[in-house]
Amino acid sequence: MSTIPDTAPPTTREPRIAGLPVLVYLVAAAIVLTAALTGSLPSSLLSGFAVTMLVGGLLMTVGQRVPVLRDFGLPTILCTFVPAILLFAGLFPQTAAEVVSGFVEDSGFLDFLVITIIAGSILGMPRALLLKAGPRFAVPLIGCLVATFLLIGLLGAALGFGFVQAILFIAAPIMAGGLGVGAVPMSQMYAAATGNDAAAFMGQLMSAVVVANIICILVAGLYNGLGKRRQLFVGFNGHGKLLRVEGRADDFAPAVTRDAATFVALGQGLLVAAALFVFGHLAGGVLPALHPYAWTIIAAALVKIFGLLPRELEEASTQWGDLVLSLFVPALLVAVSVTYIDIGDVLAALSSPLFIGLTIVTVLVATLTSGLLGWLVKFHFVEAAITPGLVMADTGSSGDVSVLSAAGRLHLMPFAALTNRLGGALVLFVTSLIAPALS
Repeated sequence: MSTIPDTAPPTTREPRIAGLPVLVYLVAAAIVLTAALTGSLPSSLLSGFAVTMLVGGLLMTVGQRVPVLRDFGLPTILCTFVPAILLFAGLFPQTAAEVVSGFVEDSGFLDFLVITIIAGSILGMPRALLLKAGPRFAVPLIGCLVATFLLIGLLGAALGFGFVQAILFIAAPIMAGGLGVGAVPMSQMYAAATGNDAAAFMGQLMSAVVVANIICILVAGLYNGLGKRRQLFVGFNGHGKLLRVEGRADDFAPAVTRDAATFVALGQGLLVAAALFVFGHLAGGVLPALHPYAWTIIAAALVKIFGLLPRELEEASTQWGDLVLSLFVPALLVAVSVTYIDIGDVLAALSSPLFIGLTIVTVLVATLTSGLLGWLVKFHFVEAAITPGLVMADTGSSGDVSVLSAAGRLHLMPFAALTNRLGGALVLFVTSLIAPALS
């Protein structure tokens, strides 16, 4: 099969949206929009890709064209919230919204992207970095949880919100690392402790998580912008490197990969990620104390540490992860916005200044204490403040993508996933001990 080379000089390259020439994009968008408005949009994987990639590509392009603000996460913020706002205002076709929700919840697009990033990041990570960074990671993870619970509880007591209430209704759901291990099981715990229905607690818990996620994205964008301007102190910004090291820097340098991946290599990377995903669920079924994501991380780390895969397959996994990151992150942000973010809940939460204040302080305490403790154990402050700090306070896997994308550090996804699963389990355990105090 022959290919026609692109002979156009770089200076005359036509503008593109979502990787397509503008005219082609407009035709594709018109087709999808017409199908959505007429109820002819099929509920399938391809339709989900079409809607999310077209919307995400447009919003990403708009955000990238705004000077200064683009360095502070504007493209990610637009992709994360504009679709939810349009849906709330009735301007997003309902048929398209249903297709997108099925794309995320039924077709497993979130698993597809997160597992791919985890596999590619861990298998492409220098072995020395994995061995040195892992044990130290527990310090900022546990430290920021303890500090946040205590400080928010004390602040809530001082302001009349209540010590236990501030912990259980603000700090705990925010720091649980997602809705699945946060608001949903916590509402059941609180219902059992008080005799009320779980629905009585879900609104406030969900609002805390959603509002905190917004703040996390904004703070992540701020870190990204600050990191591009100056180094505030020694070890402040690692430009994506988590661990501060001395001596043999070559041990921590990323592996050199081919300039272009072959089709076979991309297929190999997909298969490796898929096998790790299945193993994670298999192990999670046998030992449910850990989430399947956590088992996937453990499996990928063991494979890397003990060199169980040939170098070419490690490289293939990294290349497949790079492809997915370059193509599908805007699509995922749009899918998350439509499926999980309820602007009505956000607006209701914004009506309580005390609630908003405590939520903001929760995120700030988490990120600053995590950054400080991480810096003390030789992590860079910004990277440690993002994960585990901000990642503990976002909405879980979907929030991780938004936060790390806004921060320009998506390759930290393995540490983010580890933060959510292990940290979330710890938060849920502590919450179960405190919940009886509500009775």
